[in-house]
Amino acid sequence: MTFSPDEVLADALRRRIGSRHPVAAAATVSAGRIGVSALGATLDADFELGSISKGITGLLYADAIERGEVRPESTLGELLPLHGSAAAGVTLAALSTHTSGLPSIPPAAQPLRRSLRLWTRGSNPYGQTLDQVLKQTRTVTLSTPRPRYSNLGFQLLGHAVASAAGRSYTELLRDRLTEPLGLTTMYAPSRPADLRPAAILGRDRRGRAAEAWTGEALAPAGGIRSSIADAAGLARALLDGSAPGTAALDPVRNYTGPAVRIGAGWITLETRGRQITWHNGGTGGFRTWIGLDRAAATAVVLLSATAVSVDRHGMAMLRELGE
Repeated sequence: MTFSPDEVLADALRRRIGSRHPVAAAATVSAGRIGVSALGATLDADFELGSISKGITGLLYADAIERGEVRPESTLGELLPLHGSAAAGVTLAALSTHTSGLPSIPPAAQPLRRSLRLWTRGSNPYGQTLDQVLKQTRTVTLSTPRPRYSNLGFQLLGHAVASAAGRSYTELLRDRLTEPLGLTTMYAPSRPADLRPAAILGRDRRGRAAEAWTGEALAPAGGIRSSIADAAGLARALLDGSAPGTAALDPVRNYTGPAVRIGAGWITLETRGRQITWHNGGTGGFRTWIGLDRAAATAVVLLSATAVSVDRHGMAMLRELGE
């Protein structure tokens, strides 16, 4: 998807995020018009979306329900080789709302050791294959089902939906979302060799280079990459209803309280008399945010190749866009 750079938006982005984000990009959607800008990168450069990937997986899940391929009550054991494990009985509905009781990372994956390598060396902690994560999942125990953010839950949700469709997750993303919407720079690399030539490498809070987060298993929860142009195209498609599975945006239960509700991965926040539907993302070297004011038909996307939060900037830009 191709757009011309918006110099006014570029100036606003430069003033708002400052020197802590030397490589960043922004998009706004309002009244049918899309504005995009980038600092220190081209509009074609792709960023790690981090957990915005969960929102995209939510769309694919809702689309699979509409197609009759899965039901909210479908269990992981029906779709993935997890028979006899505690995880086998977990429903897709519970996964999609972070209420499955699954941990964020399986204990067998040695999360503390992986985190240490990330903090000290900038290593990718999520490079496993699907088979490796399934093996680790067979050993997990479930906690009390309650709102508890789970990367593992969304990894399994995405791969379960893909299995129901007879595809890999990468193929599902391509066939059901990116190709129909013309999003040619949105993809899920399984290995570093799969990165596009225009892929950006991020930096941590101290400015150190971070290894790219690629991985077959990671993709549904945090492994999708995109240029700002294609992220803007997705935001527009979510607002006009042309994206698959937009029912994922609709909140179905409280998440952290009555003012914060969750749909299929997407959070809806009541603030200042408005409902903002959003998701953010963070990897070793990136921070991202996408927010929609569906009533006003406006949206903002922020992508930064530095691991410093952009959430408040995105929320402020969306608020200003609707004023």
